[in-house]
Amino acid sequence: MDKQKMLDKFDFWQNKDWDWYKANIPFFESPDAAIDQTYYYRWEMMTAHLIYGSPTTGYTSTEFIDRPWWSGKYGSISCPSGHQLYEFRWLKNKRFAEDFARYWFKTEGAQPRNYTNWLGDAIWQSYKVNFDKDFLLGLKTDLIKNYQGWENDHFVVSEGLFAWDGMHDGMETNINSRQTKDWFSGAPGYRPTLNSYMWADARAITQISVLDGDETNGNIFKQKAEIIKKNFQEKCWDPKRNFFFHRFKNDEEGGIKANTLTYQTGKYAGNEHGREEMGYIPWYFNMPDAGFESAWQYLMNPKYFFSAYGPTTVEKGDPLFNVAKKCCAWSGNAWPFATSQTLKAMANLLKNYKQNYITKNDYFKQLRIFALTHRKNGKPYIAEANDPETGSWAGHDVQGHSEHYFHSGFVDEIITGLVGLAPKATDSIEINPLIPDNWDFFALDDVSYHGHKISIVWDKFGTKYNIGKGLMLLSDGVKIASSPIIKKIIVPLAPKKNLQKDLLVNYAVNNEDDQYFPRAIASFPGIGNNMYQKLNDGQHWYYTTTTNRWSSLYSDNKQDWCGIDFGGKRPITTVKLYFLGDSLIKAPKNYSLQYWDEKTWKPILSGKPQRPELNKATTINFSLINTSKLRVVVNSDAKVGVGISEFEAWGPKKVGLKTNAVSVIANLANKRNAKVTASYTSPYDQLSFINDGLANKTFRWTAFNSPTKTDWIEFSFGKKQVVNTAYLYFFDDKGGVQPPREFSIEYWDGINFKQVEAPQKKPSVPIADINTCSFKGVNTTKLRVVFTHKKEKVYTGLYEIELYNK
Repeated sequence: MDKQKMLDKFDFWQNKDWDWYKANIPFFESPDAAIDQTYYYRWEMMTAHLIYGSPTTGYTSTEFIDRPWWSGKYGSISCPSGHQLYEFRWLKNKRFAEDFARYWFKTEGAQPRNYTNWLGDAIWQSYKVNFDKDFLLGLKTDLIKNYQGWENDHFVVSEGLFAWDGMHDGMETNINSRQTKDWFSGAPGYRPTLNSYMWADARAITQISVLDGDETNGNIFKQKAEIIKKNFQEKCWDPKRNFFFHRFKNDEEGGIKANTLTYQTGKYAGNEHGREEMGYIPWYFNMPDAGFESAWQYLMNPKYFFSAYGPTTVEKGDPLFNVAKKCCAWSGNAWPFATSQTLKAMANLLKNYKQNYITKNDYFKQLRIFALTHRKNGKPYIAEANDPETGSWAGHDVQGHSEHYFHSGFVDEIITGLVGLAPKATDSIEINPLIPDNWDFFALDDVSYHGHKISIVWDKFGTKYNIGKGLMLLSDGVKIASSPIIKKIIVPLAPKKNLQKDLLVNYAVNNEDDQYFPRAIASFPGIGNNMYQKLNDGQHWYYTTTTNRWSSLYSDNKQDWCGIDFGGKRPITTVKLYFLGDSLIKAPKNYSLQYWDEKTWKPILSGKPQRPELNKATTINFSLINTSKLRVVVNSDAKVGVGISEFEAWGPKKVGLKTNAVSVIANLANKRNAKVTASYTSPYDQLSFINDGLANKTFRWTAFNSPTKTDWIEFSFGKKQVVNTAYLYFFDDKGGVQPPREFSIEYWDGINFKQVEAPQKKPSVPIADINTCSFKGVNTTKLRVVFTHKKEKVYTGLYEIELYNK
C-alpha cells in the first residue's frame, strides 16, 4: 500500500505526524470508506492519550482527555486497560504496550484493582502478537499477586464467584443499582463482567505458567478458572430468559433476595426482561461451553438490543429502560465500552461456536454501526455514551474531559474480527476473515506479528494490488499462503527476533507532584490555556476545543523562548518539538535550539536544522551533550504566536544522575516562601492548593457559596519582598465556579492595604487558566488579591497563584 496516499484520503487529521503512523501502525484499506476513516481516527485518538509518565515508567495511557481526581498515577484508569492493551499490542514499537503493561504493577499509584478489568488476559494476548517471552515471564509473579488481591477483596468462597457492584465495572446507575437507595453504586453481586474477567485472567496465568515450566501454578490457576466457569454457568444463567444475569450478593430493599437474579425477586419479580448487554461478555473470552448460544437471539432484534446506533445496554422492553440525557447511566444508552466487547464476542461466536442466531452479515452490520457512531458534526469523534437511536453524544460529551474518549476498542476489532488475524502462542499464524461477500478487496499491511511483517490481502480479481488473485498471506514480503476464496488459513511461522535499539528516555518530562525538577521554563508564561507547565507533561495533542500547549500569544517580546531546566546535567542526543497551529498560532519564522554550558546559552549544532512543521514532531538529532538546561528560541510574525504542545529531550538511560537541591524558589507565593489565608474557603475545596507549586486544576481553592460578593486571598512573606508580577490560574467548571468579573491586587504598607499602581493585565478580562498582571514594584510583607465574583451564585475559583519580582 502507498501509505501516504492512504493517509491523504482523510481530512480530519489533527496529528499529522505521518512518519509516526508509517513507523508504528498497520495500514488498512477496504471498500467501506466509513470503516477506513474510523480505523485511522482511532489511531490518531490514541496518540492524544499516550503519556510518557517518567523515564522509569515509560508510556502509559489516559482514559479521559484530562486526568480526573479518581485516576491513578499519570492519569491512567484501570477500567478500560484491557481495551487499551488490545489496541496497543498492534503498534510495531512494542515499547508502548509493554510499558503500559508493566506500569500497572511496577509504578506506585497505578491502581490496577480500582475498577474491574482483564489486565492479565490482555497481557497474555499481547504476548501472542509480540512474542516477547522474557517480558511476559517477568510479569508472572505480579500477575499472580494481582489475582490474589482480587481474591482477597472480592471472591466469595461459598459461591465460588467474584462479587462487586456495577459502578466498579464502569457501569454505574444500572437497572440493578436503581432498585436500591444507592442508584450510583449499589447492588453488589455476581456479575458477568468481573467473573468473565477473572476467568480469563486465571486462564492467562495458567498458560503463562505452562510457558514457564511452572506446573504447580499452572494446575492451581486451571482449577480456579474451572471453579468460576462452573459456578457462573450454573448460577448466573436463567434458562427461562435464555441469558446471563447479575446475581445479587445481599438482600436489598423492596424484597430483593440474596442469590437471586435480576427481576427474580423484588418489585419487578417475575418480569420477563432484565437482560443487559454485559450478558454477552463471556463470549469475549470464549468462556461459555456450548449450549448457551440462545442468548444471542436478542441482539439483532429491535424489540430488545438492536438500534440504529446501538446496541442498547439494556433491552428496550425493560421496566427500567432509560436513555439518560446526562452522563453517566447504564440503563439504555449505547456505550462504546460495551459495544466493542459485544463485537469481539460476536466474532468469537461466529468462529468458535455452532449456532444459528448470528450471521456474518449481522457482525458487519454492528461493526459498521459502531464505525458510524464515531461521528460528530460529520467528523470522526467519540465521547462516553450515545443516544442509541440518534447517535448523539449530547450530555455525555464534556469539553475538556470526555472528548475523544479512550474507553473502548476498534482497531483490534478490525484486525482480529473483520480481517480475522487470530494471534497464536504457537509458531503459527491463522487468518479467518469475516468480510462481506460483496467486497472485492481489502488489505491489512505491515502488521508486526511474531517479529515478522505480515500483510493480509484479498483481491478477488487480482487487479487492485497486482500481486495475485484471492486471499493472500504475506510474511516479510513473501507470499506464504493463498486461497481463491475467503476461508480460514493456518500456516506454520517460526518467530523472528529483531534487534532492539538502545533504549532512550525522555529526561524532560515531570509528572511527579513532589519533584521540582525537571521544570518547564519560558520567557513568557502563556495566557489562558497556553500554559508553560504543559511543555513537559508527557502528552501532546493538537485539538483546539481543549488544548495542551504553551504559546507566546499575548507576549510583547520580539523574541521568545521556552525550555527545560533539568536541575542537573543530563545526557541528551535528541530533542523533539511539537509545534502546533491555529488561526492565531503559527510556525515560527525560524528557531534556534540552545544548551546551557553553566555560564551562557550556546547553539546546538545539528547540521541542517529541520524545518519547523505544524502538528507533528520536529526532531533535532545531535552528538551527545551533557547539559542542565535546554531551550528553543523562536521568532514569529507580529500579532501571532508560536505554540508548542510538548518539549521532549531524549538520551541514553543512565542511573545515579544527580539533581540539584532546590535552595531558592523564585515564586514568592510558594508555600516555602509565604503563608496563605483567605476571606472564605469552600468546604469542598482547600486553600493550601493555591500555593502548592502545582498548576493542577483538580486541586483548587474556590469561594463556592461565599456569602459576599467579593473575596480575597492573602500572602504573608514574613519579611519584606519586592513583588511586581502575578500569575493567576482561574478555575472554570462552566457552572457555579468561574473566573471573576474582575480582580485587583493590594499590598500592605504597614498600616493599610493599598492597590498597586499601573497594573497591566493580560487578558484585560479574566479567563480560565493563566492570567498575568504586572505592576509597579512594591516592597511589602503582605500582598492580597481581591476578586469580584462574576454574578450571583457564580463564585471565583483558582488552582494556583504565583508572585514574582521580574
